[in-house]
Amino acid sequence: MTQPAKIFAIAALVLTSGWVFAQAPKSAPTPENWVVSWGASQQIPEPNNALPSEDLHDATVRQIFHLSIGGPAIRVHVSNAFGTEALHLTAVHIARPVSTSSPAIDPATDKTLTFAGKTDVLVPPGAEFLSDPIDFAVAPLSDLAVTFHLDAPPSRETGHPGSRATSYYVHGDFTGAANLTEPKHVDHWYQVSEIDVQSPPGAAAVVAFGDSITDGHGATTNGNDRWTDVLAARLQASLATRNIGVSNQGIGGNHLLTDGLGPNALSRFDHDVLAPTGVRWVIIFEGVNDLGALAREHEVSPADHAALVERVIAAYQQIIARAHAHGLRVYGATITPYVGSGYYHPGPLSGADRQAVNAWIRAAGHFDAVIDFDAIVRDPQHPEQLSPAYDCGDHLHPSPAGYKAMGEAIPTSLFVP
Repeated sequence: MTQPAKIFAIAALVLTSGWVFAQAPKSAPTPENWVVSWGASQQIPEPNNALPSEDLHDATVRQIFHLSIGGPAIRVHVSNAFGTEALHLTAVHIARPVSTSSPAIDPATDKTLTFAGKTDVLVPPGAEFLSDPIDFAVAPLSDLAVTFHLDAPPSRETGHPGSRATSYYVHGDFTGAANLTEPKHVDHWYQVSEIDVQSPPGAAAVVAFGDSITDGHGATTNGNDRWTDVLAARLQASLATRNIGVSNQGIGGNHLLTDGLGPNALSRFDHDVLAPTGVRWVIIFEGVNDLGALAREHEVSPADHAALVERVIAAYQQIIARAHAHGLRVYGATITPYVGSGYYHPGPLSGADRQAVNAWIRAAGHFDAVIDFDAIVRDPQHPEQLSPAYDCGDHLHPSPAGYKAMGEAIPTSLFVP
């Protein structure tokens, strides 16, 4: 074969085989590690928890969120999960608040968020939109104010009624204002679902997935003393766990099996547990509303009680399987006592249901670990009831002291990466 023929043959081989000779690529940059530092489950606010539409024409809304882990940069998730039309936010700002119970911010820290490079964002119905990352150092357990402006009210609001935090709103665009003059205020959150922080390699998060006892009913408004807040503070106290974030995905009145206040737990699992950034563990603390609602109006047959227990356990099995399929460790929390509750007025059969479910949670081979909240907050003399020292007064929800005991009882060794 002549020399030109050899060159032609080699060229043909390269083209047909897909071989490509090119300059060696540079080393790929280390990917950024983002971890959820704050989160809240989204739902359709009930009419008494929704903001009046007339107040959302040309309106500024300022909200304060308590972070778990810190980092040098953040990004914010804007949610239109339950909207029926596109949500237009003309501006979104972040800043450090002066306090947890005031609309005032430190104006020197005010920054404008962008979304795909723009300062406004149009969020499609049923969707979330993630802001561009922004250099904004936040300390662990610190607070962040997020302020947005609406030109028109959402077609249907998306929010989290059980904020235990105060939000403020006024007419006009005051997204960068140091304070809001005579604002209206409510103790709910709207249209913001998650805040992520840039974190070192190995950082991760735990999701607390539950109902009002996780959401914090009975906790102090603007006090950040839910059991999840106590856990976040304890994780920060140890060098081994200080890069572990906590996302509270509790919804007051939530059920495992049926829609109550907010979508049922199985239907919201993918969005609230699997989707948040950097999640490695999930604590399942849900079921009291299913058990209590069965006989709330009148007693039902033992067969109906037995069938409900089977369905609750089957729901746990679904959650465990789906979490394990995504590499998450799943910790089961026992259901706390509620005898004496005027809302559910449980009888002996409901009490037996709770004991049966808790026995399954505690049994080996189901959850990766068990967090025995029942043992922590029950009255030793009357174990079917909350301890008076931990009862907020309704015999269903713990008090801040109860939440403190719950958060302090969780072994932080469960979250060592």
